[in-house]
Amino acid sequence: MSKIVSLVCGIIFGIGLVISEMINPEKVLGFLNIFRDWDPSLAFVMIGALVVSTPIFHLFKNKNKPLFSSNFSIPTIKEIDKKLLIGSVFFGAGWGLIGLCPGPAITSIALLNTSSAIFVVSMFSGFYIASKVN
Repeated sequence: MSKIVSLVCGIIFGIGLVISEMINPEKVLGFLNIFRDWDPSLAFVMIGALVVSTPIFHLFKNKNKPLFSSNFSIPTIKEIDKKLLIGSVFFGAGWGLIGLCPGPAITSIALLNTSSAIFVVSMFSGFYIASKVN
């Protein structure tokens, strides 16, 4: 059941990315470029996500377990370490240079976007290399 729920949530997430145009690198880069023709529309997407998710989060935050899983997956590492900082820098630089982050890149592959496919292959290659370096 949890895999079906995850699939449905992923489909809803992907549809939201397409509707909000977060799979369009030019739209994302327009939002990130605050010094020229800034496009604030993605801020409204984020505000909309908070309006929907915040009340639901507060309804379920004190439960013993999630609705569709046996337990919550809560990170055990709480401190900010070198790996987190380096990963954050690479994530931010990639997002700022390309205009895509992992979710929108994977979603835009469904639209047969070649640039996104190259991005996703590079991303998974980076995951593999990082797993071997550690």
